[in-house]
Amino acid sequence: MSEQPQTDVSRPSALPTATLHQRSAVNALVDQNSDEYLDNIEEEWNKKLDAEVEVLVDGMVDIVGLASIGDKDKFRIAQESFQAESRAESMVKAANSLLSITHSLKLLLLLSDEAQIAHRRDVELRRVQQEKIEAQKKVAELLDELFQRPCTDM
Repeated sequence: MSEQPQTDVSRPSALPTATLHQRSAVNALVDQNSDEYLDNIEEEWNKKLDAEVEVLVDGMVDIVGLASIGDKDKFRIAQESFQAESRAESMVKAANSLLSITHSLKLLLLLSDEAQIAHRRDVELRRVQQEKIEAQKKVAELLDELFQRPCTDM
């Protein structure tokens, strides 16, 4: 009796995943260089942020608009209360989404490619050191020139 009954019902988990029309998107991602890929990812994050902030702003505008004082009957008060609650719920969802995005960005920063960051830092350090050496040589040449000139003014 511990055996599972045999049925002819298809199991969704056993079905192959639909990959129609996704191969071109995968090829497009493969064909991108690193900078293009990162720019696209940044653009997606910006769109998500913009959408959630827009929901918050629109919700606040609507709630302030509903808060008008005037002659209102009980039906109008109940209707505006329901609208305010609905808007507040969507604003809470948007705020939670922003918190989730913030958390994801923090994780991306913490788990990002430290080798690339270290490489950029090392390149910048070498460039600054080279500029320092060149500036020191220039100052030494100017000082030599200044002290080696005979004073002809006297």
